[in-house]
Amino acid sequence: MNHASIINGLCQNSDTEKLVFKHNDCEHLELLLSQIPIEIPKIIVFESVYSMDGDVAHIKEICALAKKYNALTYLDEVHAVGLYASDGSGIASKLGVSNQVDIIQGTFAKAFGVIGGYIVSNHTIIDAIRSFGTGFIFTTSLQPSTVAGILSSVRYLRGSNTERKQLHNKTELLRHLMLINNIPLMNCSTTHILPVKIGNSELCTKVANSLLREYSIYIQPINSPTVPTGTERLRINASPFHTDEDIHYLVQSLKATLSQYKLI
Repeated sequence: MNHASIINGLCQNSDTEKLVFKHNDCEHLELLLSQIPIEIPKIIVFESVYSMDGDVAHIKEICALAKKYNALTYLDEVHAVGLYASDGSGIASKLGVSNQVDIIQGTFAKAFGVIGGYIVSNHTIIDAIRSFGTGFIFTTSLQPSTVAGILSSVRYLRGSNTERKQLHNKTELLRHLMLINNIPLMNCSTTHILPVKIGNSELCTKVANSLLREYSIYIQPINSPTVPTGTERLRINASPFHTDEDIHYLVQSLKATLSQYKLI
């Protein structure tokens, strides 16, 4: 259930040995770790908020396993930075375990609204990546005007909790309205990402097109192979600036469209 960037970067572009543990299954992760000699270098790669299901990793438990089995940890917080913790620094920070994670990855797009990304770690790891990470070495750097915009956004969201509170309030309203209107919200979601299961690629595209054509609502259909066949979905999330009226309109439009296609 990892993001495509992890699959491409780690599984396809890296020639190191890989073992894949079952989604969010710490028992299976420990089983795999226990089979590797303690002295062999290893790194556990995972995400905080999973982008398609909207669920959250067991960060504390994974960090404890890493310590027990002498592994590094690499946490992708792309869908959490700006949105969680009192300063927007992500789920690990919200849980108070950021200092237990060896490498944290984030983005300046999504919540920060600009472009680019980052990792944070200790000096030794950062120096190694600067020296050996070809994807970093041979990438054009961001232009100064973009970096200035990034700094402004990060500084603003670190100091303002207003937008985060609005986002979570709007998310709870949207989740509540979906549930009472029998919208097939996938119960794996515990975050701002609200996936609505359609279960068929052709129908998923038709529903999305109908919402745009008839109600001027644009929602991206998420089809196979991005998600497993049979779990095709609409991935929905509110923003802090959607009004309650916007959210009610979305739910009623979604309900009418799903009924039209006999999906509810």
